[in-house]
Amino acid sequence: MKKIDGGICAVQGVSANGIKEGKTGLVVILAEGPAAGVFTRNKVTAAPVLLTRQRIETENHLSAVIVNSGNANAFTGDDGYLDAMGMASMLAGKLDLDPELVAVASTGVIGRRLDLGLIEKQLPEVLGAMGSSPGCSQAAAKAIMTTDKVPKEAAVELDCGVRIGAIAKGSGMIEPNMGTMLCFVYTDAKVPADVLDAALRKAVEKSFNMVVVDGDTSTNDMVLFTATCKSGIKPCLECLDEFEEGLLYVLTELAKKMAKDGEGATKLVEARVTGAKEYEDARLAAKAIVRSPLVKTAIFGKDPNWGRVVAAAGYSGAELEQDKLSLSFIGGGEEVELVKAGDISGFADLGLLKKIMAAEEIVITLDLGMGEESATAWGCDLTYDYVRINAEYTT
Repeated sequence: MKKIDGGICAVQGVSANGIKEGKTGLVVILAEGPAAGVFTRNKVTAAPVLLTRQRIETENHLSAVIVNSGNANAFTGDDGYLDAMGMASMLAGKLDLDPELVAVASTGVIGRRLDLGLIEKQLPEVLGAMGSSPGCSQAAAKAIMTTDKVPKEAAVELDCGVRIGAIAKGSGMIEPNMGTMLCFVYTDAKVPADVLDAALRKAVEKSFNMVVVDGDTSTNDMVLFTATCKSGIKPCLECLDEFEEGLLYVLTELAKKMAKDGEGATKLVEARVTGAKEYEDARLAAKAIVRSPLVKTAIFGKDPNWGRVVAAAGYSGAELEQDKLSLSFIGGGEEVELVKAGDISGFADLGLLKKIMAAEEIVITLDLGMGEESATAWGCDLTYDYVRINAEYTT
């Protein structure tokens, strides 16, 4: 497996484009084939999620995706659902597609009606410059951004020749179970929808579902996975592991980019929990560490208050015993061991820890000393800018 450039347009059979005008954007992605999706678990569910989820469940196939940014089309009732259908029908009519095979996604402010007139006005410009170049993927990735500072895309080519590429957006309202995030994933492997679905759910659980920025869950979360089948390569049983590994790699790269681009963030924080009796114990502890406001603010302030980490693990619900815990921090090419099997004597070099906490990327390793299972979660620091961005979100 190797990393490649081009995002979604590195995949055979995908064409895309997007435009951004102020806070509003529009994206179209064309790719025909079997499809699967995972969606928000928020009970206040946006209209495009309701529509697209129903189409995925019914058809297991997509021809296109149309995405707008700047307006979430959430908490808009029946009118919002009709607007989402209108977006799909608008694109289908322009390209002679079956509207039932057009997915719709939205991101932005909740509780406001879509401006379908603006989307209708923008659509010809987007369609007029559709293509399969790396620039087209980047244009799409930029157009779905809201408070994101950078576009997010990733792609790989597997040893068997299959390619997987994706674009995503997300920097706030992240966690749990995805969060104000959209992701569109494509492969040119020849695989059916049920294989896509199983691989996607497994990969999302260990990537997007392990990211925390602020602890809020969006109304609009959506990850779609479409196979164009254009490579003609059908992964054999042995290659299926590589296919799943490649998908996990792509989604993990995007998950880390979301955490690093968290609203107001200055640092990427990675929590690695090892030595757990069960995977669920490791997962709970890792997410608790990157979710904790006290851990996040300590990292922002370079305050070597490492006790906040073990406290977060302690209330996470994970099975642990404090006299078995080992804790270390890594960053800026330095590592400090603070606790070893419950003993802090002689290990807690707080000066070195403060230096490490000044790094842009920090790894917190917590060994529970209970078993062989492990999990990794990603997050960011909590800064003054996070408050400012969200205090001024609509103004």
